[in-house]
Amino acid sequence: MPPRPCLRLAIVDDQQMVLSALHAWVGQADAGIEVVITAPSWAELISHPAFPVDVVLLDLDLGDDIPASVKISTLRQAGAAVIMISNLADPAGIKACLAAGAAGYLPKAEPAEEILRAVSASGRGEAYMSPSLATLLVEDQEARTESAPALSPQELRALTLYASGLPMKSVARRLGVTTHTAKSYIDRVRDKYAEVGREAR
Repeated sequence: MPPRPCLRLAIVDDQQMVLSALHAWVGQADAGIEVVITAPSWAELISHPAFPVDVVLLDLDLGDDIPASVKISTLRQAGAAVIMISNLADPAGIKACLAAGAAGYLPKAEPAEEILRAVSASGRGEAYMSPSLATLLVEDQEARTESAPALSPQELRALTLYASGLPMKSVARRLGVTTHTAKSYIDRVRDKYAEVGREAR
């Protein structure tokens, strides 16, 4: 059997300690991911001889005044999936990055294992959002809407997991229930949103 091809990953962060730690940690994990570029700046990333890569882990604030949307668009045009990382978990900033085409967004406070999940998912062409970040966005949306439906704790957990991109079977496994039960939670969420005049696909 031929060896599994590695995802080629670039890590861009202007803090050398963070850059080195991420490089070392991802390199030690047996996840089919090869770090081929570590760069402290945008200019060094795009001028690197190994560029383009499959996935770019890109710090949101590199202090270069280039909008994140421009960077994301440039990388997407080069064929790379983009995962933004940041010290901040600002809902507006997260939504702007995702709208610009980022495959995911990870606050640096997330567990390191989330990086591997995000990189692997984006390498398969999938969007990725951690459950905690999905919860933040759901809660932010609810706070902005006067007509928010009342969800039970289990319905909110199901919604959070499902909104993070997990398939229904995975949602059920995380909740410790059957797939049929997990689907019933999501169906009830849709019904409750419909009752307050808000479509929930």
